[in-house]
Amino acid sequence: MRVFITGATGYIGGSVAAKLLENGHEVLGLVRSEDKAAQLKRRGIEPLPGTLADFDTILQASKRCDAVINTASADETFPVDAILAGLAGSGKPFIHTSGTSVVSDRAAGEYGDAIFHEDSPFEPLPERMLRVAIDRTVLTAGRKGIRSVVIRPSLIYGCGRGLNPNSIQIPHLIELAKKHGIARHVGRGLNMWSHVHIDDVVDLYLRALDQAPAGSLFYAENGEAPWKTLASAIGRLLGFGGETKDWPIAEAVKEWGPGAITSYGSNSRVSALKARKMLGWDPKGPALLDDVEHGSYREALGRA
Repeated sequence: MRVFITGATGYIGGSVAAKLLENGHEVLGLVRSEDKAAQLKRRGIEPLPGTLADFDTILQASKRCDAVINTASADETFPVDAILAGLAGSGKPFIHTSGTSVVSDRAAGEYGDAIFHEDSPFEPLPERMLRVAIDRTVLTAGRKGIRSVVIRPSLIYGCGRGLNPNSIQIPHLIELAKKHGIARHVGRGLNMWSHVHIDDVVDLYLRALDQAPAGSLFYAENGEAPWKTLASAIGRLLGFGGETKDWPIAEAVKEWGPGAITSYGSNSRVSALKARKMLGWDPKGPALLDDVEHGSYREALGRA
């Protein structure tokens, strides 16, 4: 199979690309810079020069490949429109990457008890309405001759297999702890997020590519934890001990912008029972707190 991936230089896309190559598939990766193109080529990925704004480039690549996986941006309509135009009526699979922040709240570090599955009704926060609208567009494309699938990963952790081995949220918290000399969390850190290891995310993508029916939506999670517990593990990783310190939401927004509200101060709790039942997905990656305190994050700290 020849698979076109947007975001092939990134954390999710690079990891998916590496596994596809390992399984004997061909990968075409959209890439902006000549340097990154050369790096992809050395890994066996055919680079396709372009950006997410290059409509015809993306459309034509989608037409000539057997499947498309979009991991570049969950909030860009332009590349999704190009992919859907290129795949219309083909019956080919298209996997679009979203995220569980679509069900996040404004808890500011307080506990929330809502847990969502794929059919749960919810009202997204204003800053996530475009993402939800894009998800719906992809899902309804299943009625237009495209085997379209949306995957919403929760907090992803672990060492990636591509050019960029790093996720976003945990490295940010590690740098925050280094800066302040103590692990911190937004508010009291009682808010909960589901989480999933990058290797298990990759496995879900490949299973969806092979098996998922048109119009399928899947959450991806293999456990959950309060942010305070995660921060405590980060503190021990850095040698600060398990003590943590509250980070007022106003300070968090000042330093990290409004995204601190939905990415670090919210609850985002989901169930991936559907992926387990429908696709036989069986996550086997190391547990979050073990990986932070004793696994890949400790290994990365030793290499730094």
